[in-house]
Amino acid sequence: MSDEIFHEVEEDLRNERMRRLWRQFGPYVIGAAVLIVLVVAGNEAWRWWQSSQQNSSAEQFVAALDEVEAGNYQAGLEALDKVQAEGAGKYPALASFREAAALAQQGQIDEAVATYDAIAAGQSDQRLRELASLFAAYLLVDGGDPLAVSQRVGDLQVDGHPMRSAAREALGLAYYSAGDFAAAYTQFEAVANDRGAPRNLAQRVGLYLAQLESQGVTGAQSEEAAAATEEDAAASE
Repeated sequence: MSDEIFHEVEEDLRNERMRRLWRQFGPYVIGAAVLIVLVVAGNEAWRWWQSSQQNSSAEQFVAALDEVEAGNYQAGLEALDKVQAEGAGKYPALASFREAAALAQQGQIDEAVATYDAIAAGQSDQRLRELASLFAAYLLVDGGDPLAVSQRVGDLQVDGHPMRSAAREALGLAYYSAGDFAAAYTQFEAVANDRGAPRNLAQRVGLYLAQLESQGVTGAQSEEAAAATEEDAAASE
């Protein structure tokens, strides 16, 4: 009996180490999403500002960003809503992304995911649709629902897609949260073996793999899990 209790405590500690890794890196991932939006927004605002200093969309968007960055979330969200409703060019899309990021920063994850999903459903630009789906997937990893994550980034995992490594990381984290460690290993290993993976992402994944290996998860187990997944998919067709 004491051995079983010791094993359970040890397993909980290992799982907590993995969760701590994601809590350590998660804010940087989501922060990077915010940074991408801000950089794109800044470039667009500057170009538009140069061409027409009287452009109301540029002024409204910059003012909304200032409110959010100052921590005045309610005023900022209202201003972003106005840009989405009345703005021209790319500003409505940029405002939608920034609103979702602001909601996530406030801990309103469900609302942030819903906003990203709305972008993915209604945006005409394919890359923006995919980026919104990826951001939503990252917000969902702690929920331990791989299906919800896969529904958003499953199509991004194909070889050659520029977002494939990030999609695999998000799905791997979702599998880990769900307790499917072998499937998580498969996703992380795919990133580690991908020479095109961004360096910082590959480094994170290396830490995930080391943690899983310390829990006794091996590549052989992940291969068995992948084969079982393929069989289930074939049976459902």
